[in-house]
Amino acid sequence: MEEVLEKSDEIKIKEKTEEKVEKKHFRILGITFWRLFAYFIIYSVIGYVIETLFGIARYGMLESRQSFLYGPFCAIYGIGAIIMILSLQYFKKSHNFLFIGGCIVGSITEYIVSWIGEMILHLKWWDYSNVPLNINGRICLLYSIFWGFLGLYLMISLNPKIDKMINYIKAKISTKVLRIFVAICIIFMFIDCLSTAFALSYFTIRTSKEHNIEVRNQKYVDRAYERIYNNEFQVKIINKFFNNEKMLKTFPRVTIEDINGNIIKVKDLYPEIKTYYYKFGEGESF
Repeated sequence: MEEVLEKSDEIKIKEKTEEKVEKKHFRILGITFWRLFAYFIIYSVIGYVIETLFGIARYGMLESRQSFLYGPFCAIYGIGAIIMILSLQYFKKSHNFLFIGGCIVGSITEYIVSWIGEMILHLKWWDYSNVPLNINGRICLLYSIFWGFLGLYLMISLNPKIDKMINYIKAKISTKVLRIFVAICIIFMFIDCLSTAFALSYFTIRTSKEHNIEVRNQKYVDRAYERIYNNEFQVKIINKFFNNEKMLKTFPRVTIEDINGNIIKVKDLYPEIKTYYYKFGEGESF
């Protein structure tokens, strides 16, 4: 009996110590940076699984649905989850507000991410132009409703379970080890993100030039192509790590918009490259 009480006291002391440490950490709307990053990793992986299963169900193909060159991460889910958790945590008592908030927050996030992809990387991650009630092909009513239900499920059911899992891991692993692990993940993802940005930029510039696709920022593409492909060392790196097969295998549904607003599926320009890992049947064409 005494041993049980001693263990109970030890647990309470440990919890109080952890609470004090947590209070010292930098917080955003009451949530520590470390926990937010954990959310990003976890929900990005969950998103990757969801998107992979969706691709199998809709297109009959097992293909890459990741956002970065390396790692099973679908960043839009990680970013969306963080923004939803931060903005919707004060509306958990009302399911109606959670649903409406999920619709709005998810749609705004999706629109901004799509806009960044077009303006900075000069490519389209997705295109809803053929879906009813869309805005610039970046968001549409159907997926806004999906974000609403996702926000509702996230705040009421899923995230409390994720919090319990994070707390369980924290109780089992020392804070120092966790910090080292998180730091390694941050460095890896930062490098992965930068590599992806450069690789996609090179790929779209190369594709536009070699297939005579006239784009809106044509002068920039011309200058960038000359600068990149006049450097032998850079060309060797690109051919080894960011070649057409690698890029299409990783981003099979990437598109380019020409100067007339036509959406070109990049994979159609390289019919010799198999962009999927496994095909279950005829599926639905993209």
